[in-house]
Amino acid sequence: MQAGQIIKAVGGFYDVLHDGEVTRCRARGLFRKQKIKPLVGDFVTFEEEYVQTVESRSNEMHRPPIANVNQALLVMSSTKPEFSTYLLDRLLVHTEAMEVESVIIISKMDLASEEIKREVQSKASRYESLGYTVVYTPGDDDLDVIREQLKNRTTVVAGQSGVGKSTLLNRVDVSLDLQTGEISQQLSRGKHTTRHVELLQTCGGQVADTPGFSSLDFTGIDLDVLADSFLEIYEVSKDCKYRGCTHRREDGCAVKAAVETDEIAPYRYDNYLAFYNEKEEEEKRRF
Repeated sequence: MQAGQIIKAVGGFYDVLHDGEVTRCRARGLFRKQKIKPLVGDFVTFEEEYVQTVESRSNEMHRPPIANVNQALLVMSSTKPEFSTYLLDRLLVHTEAMEVESVIIISKMDLASEEIKREVQSKASRYESLGYTVVYTPGDDDLDVIREQLKNRTTVVAGQSGVGKSTLLNRVDVSLDLQTGEISQQLSRGKHTTRHVELLQTCGGQVADTPGFSSLDFTGIDLDVLADSFLEIYEVSKDCKYRGCTHRREDGCAVKAAVETDEIAPYRYDNYLAFYNEKEEEEKRRF
């Protein structure tokens, strides 16, 4: 019996890295009966090219499907497609719920007008004030900062199609030579260039280049966890009049008061309300 980590999953085959080598395996039929699906990032044992056991996971993402991640690079473009706090906050809810450290990468700054740059930087500064690292690319030292962030970490790179995830990774490490795509002029969306999830060894760590996506549901994230995933809302909510305040219609809500004074960015609060209502409707449909 040998031990290793799944670094690639395609068509029912799993590439397992062990002792500097890669062995292609299948999963035992027992996993299907137990409703266990091995994921990229899983630590496993295998024998005779069959995965035998999957170790307990520290965390798990559903989209992209990957396990045991401790950092996320969230890539948002400044333009083409335009910068979206709505999508960024959706991503942050998931990484916060998983207790995964997030680094925000804002790409295509060289393609943005001065007006767009100012608007993006103004919004990004609100995230920096919450403790998130924000990196603008291309920039003077952007690659060095990102390479340092990748060391000794298993990192997922996530973001909407067309924001330049593969292009960024190729700049960070030219040996990766990942396929990149053009933007659809009609939809201002990128063509999917990454078709599967794969852990790549680079910069002293591991990084997953993942398929692009335009939406994420909140499966597995409870309403109270969703609220706590907005860091400033979590902190301010300690001063709410009622325990369990949802920060929507209650009186004595410290969060709503903080929005009025711009202590909490209105667009962050609006996104919280939209996500809360979406999750609430989802739970109603379940019962």
